[in-house]
Amino acid sequence: MNSRENLQKTLYHRQPDRLVVDFGGTSVTGIHCLAVKNLRRHFGLKEIPVKVVEPFQMLGEVDDELLERMGADLVGAYGINNLFGIANNECEWKLYTTNWGQKVLVPVDFNTTQDADGSTLIYPAGDTSLAPCARLPKAGYFFDAIIRQEPIEDDQLNPEDNLEEFEPVTNETLDYWERTVAALATKGKGIIASLGGTALGDIALVPGMQLKKPKGIRDVAEWYMSTVARPDYVHAIFEKQTELAIANFAKIYQRIGNKIDAVFICGTDFGTQVSTFCSPEEFKELYLPYYRKINDWMHQNTEWKSFKHSCGAVETFMPLFIEAGFDIINPVQINAYGMDPQHLKNTYGKELVFWGGGVDTQKMLSFGTPAEVKRQVLENCDIFAKEGGFVFNTVHNIQANVPIENLVAMLDAIHDFNG
Repeated sequence: MNSRENLQKTLYHRQPDRLVVDFGGTSVTGIHCLAVKNLRRHFGLKEIPVKVVEPFQMLGEVDDELLERMGADLVGAYGINNLFGIANNECEWKLYTTNWGQKVLVPVDFNTTQDADGSTLIYPAGDTSLAPCARLPKAGYFFDAIIRQEPIEDDQLNPEDNLEEFEPVTNETLDYWERTVAALATKGKGIIASLGGTALGDIALVPGMQLKKPKGIRDVAEWYMSTVARPDYVHAIFEKQTELAIANFAKIYQRIGNKIDAVFICGTDFGTQVSTFCSPEEFKELYLPYYRKINDWMHQNTEWKSFKHSCGAVETFMPLFIEAGFDIINPVQINAYGMDPQHLKNTYGKELVFWGGGVDTQKMLSFGTPAEVKRQVLENCDIFAKEGGFVFNTVHNIQANVPIENLVAMLDAIHDFNG
């Protein structure tokens, strides 16, 4: 079976011929551009500037050559623009030197300046006449959003202000998705698409980094408080966003049909290392109805599977994710409280696909020995891969300075597991 056929068996909880692997299919299953450079060097591939396909986190392109060396089975369909509102596909590219000295390729409109402390500032749609929307610290490896929220007066808050970035899909965008998916479908890989418009309250998106002058509630702390203090306002946003998303999905489906296998629906995190951000009751009241509408439409009209990302200790939310209609949970943060792999597989493995959880990135992959990394990968694969329902990925993106020896140990373990 080819990669896509194995993925489809996995998604339907049937045992695939071999473990299905994702490196780079989404913005939460990717690899930092510095780690991509190190992997290319390890495999003896040509030294080239790595293309930055997701600049907020500085994720690098895992191109076809590297995909094959890493044994990956998936490719990702990304939108035209990145989180900064800059064209990141079907655009011109230019050389850029990062603050850690790596030469990479970035979109031609990726325009930055240096702050007084040496931080790198980037601008909405690359327009340096505007206030910067994100900052990459001098010693950092990815950007942080800059909050540009205007003063809030509750009696003047308008949900439309928090909907500025959500709009009906254009014919030009539909053409783009049709071209992009058709090209990816020739590779024999599984395809996960980030179609956009469905991220209900995703904190990475709340600041509106792509907007020239974001209105509404754009401060992360203010947004979290609003879910409790202004629930009617948040409901109004989610209701309209869901309506638009379903309408857009219907138009996209007419163009691409079932050529894709999964859709990245939402990256809203509900967990910390030890607990959840809200109660199950609040989730059921504020989030679940809208997730359910989106997922129900997908399941009734397409063969797409629904991918939900949430970091943290979310074991108690697994039944709610199932009730909301999600097929896939990521990143499966196995080092968080209650997220024991065997318990997760035994309890939820017949209903949820675990996409991630192959190895802990916070401690093990970065600071463990190669032998320890290999042992954890083999143990987790042995648990999660039984009877399908498991796509191997690390717990969130592979970070910049992970020792190459540990990445090689991880890949060796996957190879050994597959026999």
